[in-house]
Amino acid sequence: MAASKPIKTLAMRVLEGRGIVYEPVYYEVVDHLSAGEVAAVIGFPAEQTFKTLVVLPERPHARPILALLPGDSQLDLKKLATASGEKKVQMAPQREAERLTGLEKGGISPLALMDKGWPVYVDETAILFDRIEISAGKVGVGVIVPVEPLLALLAAKLADIAG
Repeated sequence: MAASKPIKTLAMRVLEGRGIVYEPVYYEVVDHLSAGEVAAVIGFPAEQTFKTLVVLPERPHARPILALLPGDSQLDLKKLATASGEKKVQMAPQREAERLTGLEKGGISPLALMDKGWPVYVDETAILFDRIEISAGKVGVGVIVPVEPLLALLAAKLADIAG
């Protein structure tokens, strides 16, 4: 299902500005889709379709953390806390994630949030693939990007964060 009018997002402009070749994907969203459902709609493997989660350290005034993991897995908060050097972390409630990012659930993209300087952790399984799909910063729009340039661009740390 293709969305009616292809759009160019900030995430796409960031990739283009850095010379990173990507493949845009557009899909209809009637109700919220999980990352696994997005994978099915765009015909891409769920383990290569990465969701972006906003996680809050319990330390006062700590910056939120972005965690990217495969659509077919769950975030292990203890593993992320260990990887990030935090004592304890918790998922940001949906409204808080949307308020902090300025993006809608299902459209949160690390590429659209680079100016915030938040730490980014990507599940280590990403390196098993040449390319992964992530949100392009708008619900119904994604980008398939090469893993190595993406990790470098985001200054992301690879870690075992899936449960």
